[in-house]
Amino acid sequence: MSARAAVPVPSGTAGVPVPSGTAGTAPQTVSASVHALWRPGAGLTLHFEDPEGRPTATPDLAALPAPVRELLGARSPHRSVTVVAPVGREAVPCVTVGPGRATRLLLALGPGDGAPDLQYLWWVAASVARFVGAGSVAPALTRSDGDWLLRWAPLDTLAWRVWTRAAAGAAPESIRRNGDLAAVLDLAVEICDHLCRARLGDGPWDWIAAPPLRALAEGEPLTGPHTADAVGAAAAWAEWAGTVRATETSLVFRLVEPAGPPDAIGAESGVDAAFDRYRADPDRAALWRLQVCRRVDGAPPERVALDRIGSAELEDLTGELARALSAYPPLKAMRHDDFSLDFELTSEEAERVLEEGGEALTVAGFEVLLPTSIARARPALRLQGREQPGRTALTVAAGLGEIREFVWQLALGDAVLTADELAALADASSGLVQVRGRWVRADRSTLTHAARFVAQQRAAAEAGMSGDLGGLLALIADQEALPAPLAAVDGLGWLDTVYRGGTIEAADVPAPSNLAATLRPYQLRGLRWLSALSQGGIGAVLADDMGLGKTVQVLALLCSERESGRPDVARPTLLVCPMSVVGNWAAEAHRFAPGLRVTVHHGPGRRTGSEFAAAATGSDLVITTFALAARDRELLATTGWERLVVDEAQHVKNVNTAQARALRAIPARHRVALTGTPVENRLEDLRAVIDLVNPGLLGSARTFRNRYALPIERDRDPAAIRRLNTLTSPFVLRREKTDPAIVPDLPAKDEFVVRANLTAEQAGLYRAVLDRLTAELKEADGMPRRGLVLAALTRLKQICNHPAHYLDDGSPVLRRGAHRSGKIELLADILETVAADGDRALLFTQYAAFARLLQPWLTAVLGADVPVLDGGVGRAERDALVARFQAGAGAPALLATVQAGGTGLNLTAANHVVHIDRWWNPAVEDQATDRAFRIGQTRRVQVRKFVCVGTLEERIDDVITAKRALADATVGVGAGWLTELGNDELYELIALRDDSVGD
Repeated sequence: MSARAAVPVPSGTAGVPVPSGTAGTAPQTVSASVHALWRPGAGLTLHFEDPEGRPTATPDLAALPAPVRELLGARSPHRSVTVVAPVGREAVPCVTVGPGRATRLLLALGPGDGAPDLQYLWWVAASVARFVGAGSVAPALTRSDGDWLLRWAPLDTLAWRVWTRAAAGAAPESIRRNGDLAAVLDLAVEICDHLCRARLGDGPWDWIAAPPLRALAEGEPLTGPHTADAVGAAAAWAEWAGTVRATETSLVFRLVEPAGPPDAIGAESGVDAAFDRYRADPDRAALWRLQVCRRVDGAPPERVALDRIGSAELEDLTGELARALSAYPPLKAMRHDDFSLDFELTSEEAERVLEEGGEALTVAGFEVLLPTSIARARPALRLQGREQPGRTALTVAAGLGEIREFVWQLALGDAVLTADELAALADASSGLVQVRGRWVRADRSTLTHAARFVAQQRAAAEAGMSGDLGGLLALIADQEALPAPLAAVDGLGWLDTVYRGGTIEAADVPAPSNLAATLRPYQLRGLRWLSALSQGGIGAVLADDMGLGKTVQVLALLCSERESGRPDVARPTLLVCPMSVVGNWAAEAHRFAPGLRVTVHHGPGRRTGSEFAAAATGSDLVITTFALAARDRELLATTGWERLVVDEAQHVKNVNTAQARALRAIPARHRVALTGTPVENRLEDLRAVIDLVNPGLLGSARTFRNRYALPIERDRDPAAIRRLNTLTSPFVLRREKTDPAIVPDLPAKDEFVVRANLTAEQAGLYRAVLDRLTAELKEADGMPRRGLVLAALTRLKQICNHPAHYLDDGSPVLRRGAHRSGKIELLADILETVAADGDRALLFTQYAAFARLLQPWLTAVLGADVPVLDGGVGRAERDALVARFQAGAGAPALLATVQAGGTGLNLTAANHVVHIDRWWNPAVEDQATDRAFRIGQTRRVQVRKFVCVGTLEERIDDVITAKRALADATVGVGAGWLTELGNDELYELIALRDDSVGD
């Protein structure tokens, strides 16, 4: 078979559904950007519209169906065609293709591709392809431009005549305005001829002796003496093709809706008594009728009247009726009318006739007339907000409480069903139902399940048992759990935005003039987002990367509210943060928002009782710590706070701690959580943070675990990740330093994994710990085993740092002038270079004891006192230490533990960061790096991460690197997975390689 024969031909019979917008079943139109028109003798023209509906010569290729894009290639519409528009004629740019390419294009399309006119021509092509596939074609001799042509054409069968009538009635308005049925039939014949020749292939045809037959295969005009008898041959050929009618039946079936008007039911047939009885019987009035009619030449089919038909004709008709029963056996079980040949059908039976019976009878050669008023409707759910007095444009984005005021609705097409209609449909036995006097077809299972769901939801709401907020939002994010598609969410403010996949945005809030800082574009967007959620009382999680200015965005919000002068924002904001950043917040507020009245609630001399109440009421911002939020819980609860801001909110991810419970008990109209790492180790971290600001939003911890955490953490389910992101994205604003809009504000950052060899002393200690662990694991199981593994991992990491760190024996860093640790030897070399270049470095370790061990040795190496920042440093001393380092005073290095110095600090004086030992979680490690790599840093930042060659540090670095992509999606990486490894896997992870020891 040649390439020309590879034209796609849709499978099936000639019974192709009528296209959208017509009397029959409809494929939905998806894209209306491309229109089509068939012009006999010219071909298929395509013209295009821009999003505003104007003709264009430069269509948006992305909006076009793929076959149209492939056809256009590098071409653009350059010719012009005149089309008849609703308001008159207009010339539009177009592309024109011939019959062959038009056929291939139309058959490559599918339901929903293009405007109604192109969809209609696709339907025409698909219908003709099915006639060709059924072999319902014959040669025809026609004359064109003086030439006689042998063409392939559809046989004039009953099925073809039924189809042509359907095609005439199905043509959309744009086709009717620009042509007539003759143009459509011309296209059908062209497609039929092309498909038949495609099936024949490309030849060669020289072996065919008869030139007419060769012309039929090649499509070339007849020439020479063979045209002499063409007129007679054409008539004879048409007569031969017409003989197919002799084998066709005159029987016609017509489906009629229940209780229709007399002219539809049969009063015209003279059987008035039967009609009256039909109308008088309520049970029979609810039945459909499949009328048995006969075709009358030159007139519409008429219903068979038993009192007006002769016995011979009746015998013929009943014989044909028996053949129809064989073609569609379910007719045998359907009820007969006592006074005619008609069948009386229930809605279920009528639905089967519409879905399968009509096609089966048509294939058997019977004409079937189906009601043109029955539309196919897809059941769809809607969420509608209840009308609430006093709602204005300013309150349309109302808070979480308002979205409980809603009602579930079920719609069929444009009709929203009432409670009585829902009750009737809940137990419907058919998808063919009558809604407000109009019959519609819908999927029965979907319809009944959706009706029951809505009825149940309404009953639960009336009983005050409408379920949790998290469950409602989960349904919106995961519509597979609904019995029907959720088509609309209206009247619920910000929830409308969530459903449509958008981001909650405020009106154009300007940068406040009383803020002593210039907001970057992404920071201004953060201000507007916070303002939008604040107006609705909706909790917000500002999760920008460390160093992108979360502090200044919150201060900008406070300044903006004070500048607006609105009385509803005059109450104070309570800020709760780690003790380590209290001074930083106070300093930043003084620097960027000097007009704000700030009170620090901290220290043994802090205010209590009425003195505190007066100070809080007279402040715009009150700053306190997590510890005091728990200790002074009752005191803080006595003030009416406008807003609660929780900085470093990941510290209260454990909802059972006293601090977390205290924060949830503090009354505030609006809540904001600030965190650079919304997920550290588990997805429960994210739920805990969101639940802090929007209680109940993600459901209970157990529900969240089953619905999201387990599928994501255990199965890496991308659908669950997508649903969770959809649900949380309106309330979580996350910008990373890799975002294109932010990168220009930051310098370059280089990250290196620096590999150090163990010394012989380290290697000996490492092997001893391995041997001991191997022996102990043989007897351990369960929790004791986990404890053994974690303790051994800690010892091995300490050995990789320095023998004195593991032994804790007070021994020196060097022994007889030689280094005892490969890491420390590398650290000395790096710091000497840093000092020589005039740079500064941050040195991070997981262990405060190791930092204290290194401090005196580093002080001697650098010739200046090296400060240590750990959990034992008080707030005043910490603030002074950071200020000295930022000012460039003292040693060019600062030692800090990840826990104490990894968050809330601005240390941009350093442009080198060294992680001496590795944290299991890359997110926590990144937080520490961000003390230097943040807004305000002007120099290139170099980050070095130490690992010991051939040890567990190197292997875990590989694992964490591989997991980072998943961690970035939603899941963090912790150390717990190590304890779950089997013994063999664990030995492989921590075994010491031969090349681990240096020379």
